[in-house]
Amino acid sequence: MKIGIEGQRLFRVKKHGMDMVALELIKNLQKIDKENEYFIFVKPDEDKACLQETENFHIIEIGGGPYPSWEQVALPRAAKKYGCEILHCTSNTAPIITSIPLVVTLHDIIYLESVSIFKKGGTWYQKFGNMYRRYVVPKIVKKSKKIITVSHFEKDRIKNFFGFPESDNRLVAIYNGVGEHFHPVEDETFLKKIKERYQLPEKYAFFLGNTDPKKNTKGVLQAFSKYLREGNEPLKLVMLDYEKNALDSLLNEIGDKDLINHIHLTGYVVNTDLPAIYSLCSIFLYPSLRESFGIPMLEAMRCGCPVITSNTSSMPEVSGGAACIVDPYKADEITAAMKKIMSDENYRKQLVASGFVQSEKFSWYSMAEDVLKLYKEIAQ
Repeated sequence: MKIGIEGQRLFRVKKHGMDMVALELIKNLQKIDKENEYFIFVKPDEDKACLQETENFHIIEIGGGPYPSWEQVALPRAAKKYGCEILHCTSNTAPIITSIPLVVTLHDIIYLESVSIFKKGGTWYQKFGNMYRRYVVPKIVKKSKKIITVSHFEKDRIKNFFGFPESDNRLVAIYNGVGEHFHPVEDETFLKKIKERYQLPEKYAFFLGNTDPKKNTKGVLQAFSKYLREGNEPLKLVMLDYEKNALDSLLNEIGDKDLINHIHLTGYVVNTDLPAIYSLCSIFLYPSLRESFGIPMLEAMRCGCPVITSNTSSMPEVSGGAACIVDPYKADEITAAMKKIMSDENYRKQLVASGFVQSEKFSWYSMAEDVLKLYKEIAQ
């Protein structure tokens, strides 16, 4: 069987969530499937070392301009040229016109939901992406042979939104995994190197926020401001890949410009450095308003870091009782959770121990096995 996998952004240097999921899927399929032939369709970029060809895995670089034209024109043309019998599109969207049976990973449908909080804020790039998804996704949902999503919560949302009948078995929940390199880092030389590389403070809370409103960056800043005002144990807030201008704007909104003196912006962090940053931090903050899965929670747990997350969407399902759960709309609850973790050593140890157990339930290898089963179902 000839299987095409869309990995448009795999070669870009700054990879994010969906890119890493696609990369881990392909790497683990390489481990378990030596029979089928794969064609990985990517856009030319700088990080070619992230993925290597094997005897039955071929990397096909194709141009084609911006994402919509690449996906709608260049991708189906290339998949047809190489004789693909299945085309798996990994990042929510897919070609509308193609005769090749489609498998689509639909990570979430946040961009289709009417909740106003998700339509406000964000960059123009994010807004354009949401417009494109709102146009494409309803069309490809109708024609896909299989639709993969990443949690049972998201499966129910998709099923209800599109009105899937009970007899329709095309929609499948397959959990994401955690990279094998995520574990507590104890090498003092390497930890010192990471601290120097990113200028990390001695004691800090770690937050993977961005300009997407669902990440609840404003709520986290309000909670952190209150934590410091109350005179609790001193902490810095470390934030990844966040623009200072955007941060200054949020601090103006919450009325605490001086909070910038307690925040450290690292810039982009390569994935292989993240375990050390998790291992060094005191708390991992993940009180999003909406997530379809939440890989960073499991990464933090695997590295022995206590996690604060939300009582909304998929986060209780994925954290499985191994995190401190809060209402993300109430900054006071986030503050109280930070205080409890920093002041109650027994509670901290309990979260760390249960986090190790919970995170071990998820693996990229298992995810790839389940995806391969779907390919075989379609072939049969």
